[in-house]
Amino acid sequence: MTSPISNVAIPVTHHRYAVVDDIKLFYREAGPADGDTVVLLHGFPTSSHMFRNLIPALADRYRVIAPDYPGFGQSDMPSRSGFAYTFDRIASLVDGLLEQLGATRYALYVMDYGAPVGWRIALKHPERVAGFIVQNGNAYDEGLKAFWDPIKQYWNDESDASRQALLPLLTLDTTIFQYTDGVSDRTRIAPDNWVHDQALLDRPGNNDVQLDLFFDYRTNLPLYPTVQAYFREHRPPMLIVWGKNDVIFPADGAHPYKRDLPDVEFHLFDTGHFALEDKADEMVPLIRDFLARI
Repeated sequence: MTSPISNVAIPVTHHRYAVVDDIKLFYREAGPADGDTVVLLHGFPTSSHMFRNLIPALADRYRVIAPDYPGFGQSDMPSRSGFAYTFDRIASLVDGLLEQLGATRYALYVMDYGAPVGWRIALKHPERVAGFIVQNGNAYDEGLKAFWDPIKQYWNDESDASRQALLPLLTLDTTIFQYTDGVSDRTRIAPDNWVHDQALLDRPGNNDVQLDLFFDYRTNLPLYPTVQAYFREHRPPMLIVWGKNDVIFPADGAHPYKRDLPDVEFHLFDTGHFALEDKADEMVPLIRDFLARI
């Protein structure tokens, strides 16, 4: 017997721009304007493109907002001569966008670079955060292993040689590696991902944008104790959906959340860095269930 055909429409995703502090930011938005808000914060080297499949899976019920950071995706890439590519600045712009959009209460989905962006927003507005979904996003020293050694060398000596030694992290081979390493069934990963991301990385001047952010990542480590204290004080609901085979943010960085949030909902998946690309069929039901309870 054939299954009945669903007549439920797929939610429409709108692709919009807003100007915040003279920077044009691109964002994807979907779902009911009066729905509970979910903010999706992307990682490196991608953009809100990484959430293209998750957005319609949530937007039947939730207002979903997914911005691109400056220098990423479709947002402006201002000149480094007049714009500081730092996590403080990115968080300030994303916060300004949310203010402009009238988002005053939201769940934050943080992944990779989205974690330090999200932590800064939460520390500024703890009353606005309904909860967190954390996908391979770090808040503990234990989460920075051997992959980070060349980047730490750059933090330590600030030399041009150490900066240039990081350029291989911006190549197509590394971008493909980020999507496929630790994945058991590569046919689940759309090649469009690295074609899209690499085209943006290869824009003139973007190498230096990314290298600036590699250097600024050092500012996140002194923030970790403050973030951890925020967890203990405010006890935000948290769902962890983490690719355990990730060498960039390994599971060593996932387990410490349990120290500060004993009620964290904790799930490790047999996949790599971009777990949502590989395991959305397992992750989305957990995400929807979590959002319905916070």
